[in-house]
Amino acid sequence: MVHKTANAQLDQLNTLGFTAQASWLVTAEKPEELPEVFDFALSQALPVFPLGGGSNVIFQGNLEAVVLQQKPHALDWSENRVSELLPNEVLLRVPAGYAWQQLVLDTTNKGYFGLENLALIPGQAGAAPIQNIGAYGVELADSLQAVEGYWLPEKGQPAKFDILAAKDCGLGYRDSRFKQDWKGRFVITALQLQLSKQAEPRLNYADLKARLAIKKQQLEAVNQPLPALIAEVVTELRRSKLPDPAKLANAGSFFKNPVISKQQAEELLKLYPDIPHYPATNGCKLAAAWLIDQCGFKGTKRGNVGVHDQQALVLVHTGGGTAKDLLALAEEITSAVKSRFNVQLEREPELVAV
Repeated sequence: MVHKTANAQLDQLNTLGFTAQASWLVTAEKPEELPEVFDFALSQALPVFPLGGGSNVIFQGNLEAVVLQQKPHALDWSENRVSELLPNEVLLRVPAGYAWQQLVLDTTNKGYFGLENLALIPGQAGAAPIQNIGAYGVELADSLQAVEGYWLPEKGQPAKFDILAAKDCGLGYRDSRFKQDWKGRFVITALQLQLSKQAEPRLNYADLKARLAIKKQQLEAVNQPLPALIAEVVTELRRSKLPDPAKLANAGSFFKNPVISKQQAEELLKLYPDIPHYPATNGCKLAAAWLIDQCGFKGTKRGNVGVHDQQALVLVHTGGGTAKDLLALAEEITSAVKSRFNVQLEREPELVAV
């Protein structure tokens, strides 16, 4: 059954806590109801805006739109075993509305590798391919097999349900075709993930490897699966660095880590030998938090918005502020980094103005 609410407040549906109102808030209990949702939007002459956990959006004001949310459904492990010949592998189908952190806990507690480094990333599963979420050297692309969803009608083509192979989704660093040429054309309804009990853990980050070594004794003491222990350590690390959106409004990492050419990286390293840098497909990736911190923004406050005092990559909203306030601070930071390092920062959260 499709549930509709007119003039719905969205303050509690975005982790930045900005005041916004939607013409309609519609909840679909199952994917088969999506045609009904889009027919309703058409009758209202309004666009549809899919909204998950609201952890990667910036509402600039009221939305003249039908905001769509999908009801979460439990995982059905009995239907997801690949075969009896592969008892340590699983192809797991995850509904779009399922909470990402719960998915990490469910899979790692069963001993499956694949998502443990992605613990405590906010939001719902359906949003994960859009950003190709990643943390601690792992991306969703490493486990994603396919994306299920619904194509909107376009240029004479009828609406239809479809399954897209992950390799066709253009997954890159915090990017995908869902953010580019497929934006506004495809509504994700489920993910298909390939997980394994035999994979090697990804422990490339020194702080993760060091803290895990300290806690390794827990593995034997409580018979805790290694993936669950890694997820626990990642959770502790993220909580030590990032504010809880439920206590201090934020959208997580506000800027992407910039990728620059190897030549530019070499030039910067001559001037700043301590600059954190990592190999990237098209050059060298820099730590945006370090760049922002060097410009003196950590802990900065501008009225009701600011930069977190422990993590310069996180912009926060203390209440009563607006998207305009936050974007002005973001532009100030971007300009300062560009002026000092000649590096262009790019915003992660989507700016929503429908």
